[in-house]
Amino acid sequence: MKSNASAIAPTRPTTQPNSSVSKKLENKTAIVTGGAKGIGAAIAKRFAFEGANILLADIDDSVGENTAKDIQAQGANACFQHCDISQPLDVRNLLCIAVERFDTVDVLVNNAAVFTGGSDFLEITKDEFEQVLRTNIHGTFLVAQAAAKQMVRQVEQKHPPGCIINMSSINAVVAIASQIPYTVSKGAINQLTKAMALSLAPHGIRVNAIGPGSINTDMVRVVSGNPKALAQLLSRTPLGRIGEPEEIAGIAAFLASDDAAYITGEIIYADGGRLALNYTVPVRE
Repeated sequence: MKSNASAIAPTRPTTQPNSSVSKKLENKTAIVTGGAKGIGAAIAKRFAFEGANILLADIDDSVGENTAKDIQAQGANACFQHCDISQPLDVRNLLCIAVERFDTVDVLVNNAAVFTGGSDFLEITKDEFEQVLRTNIHGTFLVAQAAAKQMVRQVEQKHPPGCIINMSSINAVVAIASQIPYTVSKGAINQLTKAMALSLAPHGIRVNAIGPGSINTDMVRVVSGNPKALAQLLSRTPLGRIGEPEEIAGIAAFLASDDAAYITGEIIYADGGRLALNYTVPVRE
């Protein structure tokens, strides 16, 4: 089947939010795990722009501290906390610091995840498999449960319900043979999101997920630096370009805001049309 792709070169939309509109997250407190760089940092910066207090969590202390300073330099209230989300004590400390510093937890973005080197199904070890699931599934669960308990306590004190945003992936739907643990973990995130949404709905707490496609992060830049690999990546992307972290941040800001007050249990895929595609598209040389 032939594509009718336009000959016009694809362009990125403006991703800078409009400073003239009212701030969607004024006076809310958001925890962003995996917030040191990439999508997590972009979300934290967008949330800060929208008026939120930011608690960044990551295992990369130096980068995380610098990201928090960048946000502070923009006039926002932000701080960094070391946190390995697979460790219950780290998670407990993270929530305690959030409450001590900002009084409430209104938004959690469960973005932290690990991605192992490619291994064939017949070669992958038990330890490699468990390492990914320990962070991507168990860690996401631990932080979500701790944040949800705090949000429920706040609701009982007549505070507005919070919301949780999990980071899924299109690889929850389409598989990568060399990344089986990651693919499995993201499929589990989708089901965790739906189950959490149902469980927390009586408290008014919303739970949704975002499923990015190919986004311009360090990991994708390694691939896109190879012309052949980039051509293969774009051949499965109808919009003809790699997405930007700020575009995922925009979705997160919407889901965290009152504009999404009736949305829960959903996974929003931002993939340039990849999941809708059942053929490859020509790539401009």
